[in-house]
Amino acid sequence: MTARRGLLAALVLCLLAACGDTRDEPEPATTVTLTVDDRPFRLYVPGGYDSAREAPLVVVLHGFETDAAMQENYFKLTAESERWGFLYAMPEGTKNRAGDRFWNAADACCDFDRSGVDDSGYLRKVIDAVERAYAIDDRRVYIIGFSNGGYMAHRMACEHSTKIAAIVSLAGAATNDPSRCTPRRAVSVLQIHGTADRIVRYEGGQNTTGSYPSVAETIGLWRRLNGCTDQADTSNPPVDLDSGLPGAETVVTAYATGCRDGTRVELWSIKDGGHIPALTGDFGPAVVDFMLARVAPA
Repeated sequence: MTARRGLLAALVLCLLAACGDTRDEPEPATTVTLTVDDRPFRLYVPGGYDSAREAPLVVVLHGFETDAAMQENYFKLTAESERWGFLYAMPEGTKNRAGDRFWNAADACCDFDRSGVDDSGYLRKVIDAVERAYAIDDRRVYIIGFSNGGYMAHRMACEHSTKIAAIVSLAGAATNDPSRCTPRRAVSVLQIHGTADRIVRYEGGQNTTGSYPSVAETIGLWRRLNGCTDQADTSNPPVDLDSGLPGAETVVTAYATGCRDGTRVELWSIKDGGHIPALTGDFGPAVVDFMLARVAPA
């Protein structure tokens, strides 16, 4: 019996010590599927997520004719989710008659069939659903979108400002009607745009369904809404975001003076950049750094 008790004691010690007590080991990364309004979406939960600590949430919005998986392959933000510990939602737009996914974001983009789908309300529900299922810091919710998704990011900031701390729009635009943008709270905005974009033109334009403002008008709208002065800070060095162009081609212009609640409005102009820049490895860290530095007021 003594030998047996000794064997049992050794086994317990092995389980708790030499074999490792796994109770405090971090949770592995996982991707789950949540559903809102019969529209499933993927949520990446980084390794080490702890329900006892509130985490930031980043929502990515894909471009027209693409999907969430393609957008992640382009932006590559999963690695940033692991680095910073934010949850990462990847919702999908609905399909038009041609089978292309889109967001109903603005007159010019991209509900070309006039379906009237309420993507603004849907995405608000996506944020709410993640907040119900996970421990999310409601002062650190961010949206980043490309092209059609960039338009949608602007619309979300206009209509759901109390849920969003900052947005990033690559090759998108704000509404062509400023009276439609009435945020209840200041939202930080980063607009990234190629000066040679021929799809969503830097100088503004129109298509068969509506017009869209220039980059300068988009930035001007958010400066006014946030109460920023027109004092531009151009002291930041240029950055290299497009591997298809030589050198550090992107000029950074920031507006922070006078902005309410510590918000910022920034424009990153990719000189000679097109609609789909060949993003460098600096893109993900740079845009995530911008977002996570913004915290909504309590």
